[in-house]
Amino acid sequence: MKRVEQYQGFELGPIRPPSEAGSLLLRVTRNCPWNRCRFCALYKGEQFTLRPVEDVIEDINQIKRCVDLIGESFSRPKGSGVQRLAGVISAHDPGDMMALQMAYNWMRSGMASVFLQDANTLIVKPGNLLRILNHIKSTFPGVTRITSYARSKTLVRIDDEALQRLADAGLNRIHIGVESGCDSVLQLMDKGVDKAGHISAGKKVKRAGVELSVYYMPGLGGEKLSQENALETADAVNQMDPEYIRIRSLAIPAATELHRLVEAGVFKPLGDRKTVTELLLFIEHLQGIKSTIKSDHILNLLQEVEGRLPEEREAITDPLNRFLSLSEREQIIFMVGRRSGIFRSLEEVNDTRLRRQAEQLVTTNSVTAENVDEFTAQMVSRFI
Repeated sequence: MKRVEQYQGFELGPIRPPSEAGSLLLRVTRNCPWNRCRFCALYKGEQFTLRPVEDVIEDINQIKRCVDLIGESFSRPKGSGVQRLAGVISAHDPGDMMALQMAYNWMRSGMASVFLQDANTLIVKPGNLLRILNHIKSTFPGVTRITSYARSKTLVRIDDEALQRLADAGLNRIHIGVESGCDSVLQLMDKGVDKAGHISAGKKVKRAGVELSVYYMPGLGGEKLSQENALETADAVNQMDPEYIRIRSLAIPAATELHRLVEAGVFKPLGDRKTVTELLLFIEHLQGIKSTIKSDHILNLLQEVEGRLPEEREAITDPLNRFLSLSEREQIIFMVGRRSGIFRSLEEVNDTRLRRQAEQLVTTNSVTAENVDEFTAQMVSRFI
């Protein structure tokens, strides 16, 4: 029986992939069941819980009511629909308002995709997740993509038949935070999985016919393990052959265990210049796969590092090679300008107006080759 009396209203989790900006976000679980990665502070101090299936289904129903309300409001004569919707909004409580805003944003994006939150939705029992997927598809038949984060450790425990049923019900993309394929790095960061586990999970997703999106974090091995991080991760990714490889450069929030390792001198961050070198090494060793590389995150120095392998390899690596070929002075100007939000791409370093702003920042803050990494790390901290 439906437990409507216990329903606390529509919920929204704290994170989603950039590629899911236009998706309907449905919170199936709260926080992260592992929550021990040394580089991550997102869920620290938060308890992992499974939301009742009935509550998730009620979220879907509430979004449907909001979609219908918005559609009805804007089908009225000009002006009256907007006024009616404004009245409805003012009469709703904060939970309803969140659902209404989510529904409105989703409608503007075409209502084609859904992302299941939070960090590891696949930990939900397959039968319960199947109920949620079926309700999404029956309520919104126009949905063509349903995606989720999942931990490799969780995926390897799901039998192939169960994952296939989820795929048949509409789950057609899974994001795995691989971060590294190097066992030494994975152990250092307490990821709770090894290289073999990542590979096994990735292959399982592919066998089910589900799109695989993996994340690589250049810099995660620090200076000591940079080369191993690039080479071992490339080898793991080659064996998985994912549809998407997403770049997430390492940033170290003050609240993380990794930050304490930095302060203790145990971990030495790479800085942007060496991170670019590691990323180039990684891409150069991707072989025999047909993956699309995406650099769709603000933490990446060079967001133009994108394209499909193998045919666009030269275009993918071109920004990396161009950056590394710059003089030390030019690299500093670009890094300062990029990390302060002046430049969006490497090309803009040639824009006279923008360049003048970046040069002024370099001068004002006395940025040199010796302290540029410290300065840019402070700039990056604003986006964490």
